[in-house]
Amino acid sequence: MQRVLIPVSLGAAPPAPDAAARVQWLHGESMGTTWSVAWAAPVRAPDAAALGAGIRAVLAQVVAQMSNWEAGSDLSRFNRAAPGTWQALPEDCFAVLQVALQVARDSGGAYDPSAGPLVDLWGFGPAPRRDTAPALAEIEQARARCGWQRIELDAQHRRARQPGGVRLDFCAIAKGFGVDAVSRYLDAQGVASHLVEVGGELRGHGVKPDGLPWWVELETPPAETSAGTTATLVALHGLAVATSGDYRRYFDSGGRRYAHTLDPRTGYPASHALASVTVLHAQCMMADALSTALTVLGPEAGMVFARRHALAARFLVRRSGGFDERLSPALAAMLA
Repeated sequence: MQRVLIPVSLGAAPPAPDAAARVQWLHGESMGTTWSVAWAAPVRAPDAAALGAGIRAVLAQVVAQMSNWEAGSDLSRFNRAAPGTWQALPEDCFAVLQVALQVARDSGGAYDPSAGPLVDLWGFGPAPRRDTAPALAEIEQARARCGWQRIELDAQHRRARQPGGVRLDFCAIAKGFGVDAVSRYLDAQGVASHLVEVGGELRGHGVKPDGLPWWVELETPPAETSAGTTATLVALHGLAVATSGDYRRYFDSGGRRYAHTLDPRTGYPASHALASVTVLHAQCMMADALSTALTVLGPEAGMVFARRHALAARFLVRRSGGFDERLSPALAAMLA
């Protein structure tokens, strides 16, 4: 069984399909994961090798600016900076930090880009992985070094102040930004119809040569992908999709699963019954960060937030024997 989601507002009309075009694919590795791009290549399309080199350059720049796994990145430089010092940031990195702080503010800290010390403590960052939960005292020490409210910005000079001990972590927003950046690059190269994916986050624009949109199936937890499950397809035209789930990265200890989505307000992994949250948004960067925020907020508070901000979101809540699906009004309105 299948059902489909169609954007309520398509914005600008998609470019007319080129019957002579053909779909081509490129793929590779970056940002600690894989990426792929499909595009409708007309007869006079850009050279695929040159296009691939350009895509890799775009993603390499994201890594050089925003990776906390790379010691030489601009983000790592900020994280090592002396307390009280102002650090100039590249335009893209500063823009992502601005958005990240806005999502943190809107969500009451459910999403917090300054939670790097907690991410490392739980073994989900560059620090060695672990298979047991840290002690309460360690968690409290890490929490004392976090706090999005401690970060000051100077937009005029595009810089941020390191208050001391803060370690920014863009893992829940940088992939989405990378998707948007690649999409913008393709537009600039005259590739108007394309589908971009980085680590499972996607953005599509235009239509394929057959006139159909780029159809993408919403991600579901592995246990739900069984016979009889209804697949949900979304038409990605000027639309991005990101999913946050507790089944992606985790460790089991003492009969309990500790997932990688941490609640910065408590210092512990989110512990409610949410299995996954999917967000559809015009910007993949926003979909990425918001799916994390809603996961931390949980099914009830997350739905309240989605309603208040008119977000198209799907919540999958675990129950005995399966999942309950809850759709925000904005997403339900997209059902064809």
